[in-house]
Amino acid sequence: MKQTLSRRARLATGGAVLAAVAAGTFGTVAANASAPEAAQDSAVSAAPAAAAGQRDTTTSTHLTIDAATEAAQAALKAAEKEGQRVTVAVVDRNGNTILTLRGDGAGPQSYESAEKKAYTAVSWNAPTSELEGRLENAPNLKDIPGTLFLGGGVPVTAGKAPIAGIGVAGAPSGTLDEKFARAGAAALN
Repeated sequence: MKQTLSRRARLATGGAVLAAVAAGTFGTVAANASAPEAAQDSAVSAAPAAAAGQRDTTTSTHLTIDAATEAAQAALKAAEKEGQRVTVAVVDRNGNTILTLRGDGAGPQSYESAEKKAYTAVSWNAPTSELEGRLENAPNLKDIPGTLFLGGGVPVTAGKAPIAGIGVAGAPSGTLDEKFARAGAAALN
């Protein structure tokens, strides 16, 4: 005869199991912390690290924080010269934000828009103004999370490979945003 536990019984049982696992883990950590050094050394050496061969790895190029800051400041300065209040974002090859500078008076929406434009530019290794045209043939592209197909994002490349993206948002047009993003990228050359 199969017996079904009530929800309360299942929760209580699950809680007891979690408590037992936590206590066991704490006990193991406490035991290791007080174990003699020789015992700890033998435990560590018992599990050698796996070595990956050269054919199993890849190397990528990334902007330094100094270079990303230089690019962002150049883009912000170009916008300020024209009286525009913008936000500038720089992302790495993987789309992770390196830094974001929100200019004085930039709108609250510009922060996220700048990051998305930078992410979109580096993801497709193309200025976002060019990518806008692709929506005509593939309108579902705009549904990809984290992307924004509006002018204002440019990729940064090394040997034709994208290594970063610069996004600018907040000017009255994507054309202006992209002009400022290009000024940021030009500061890196």
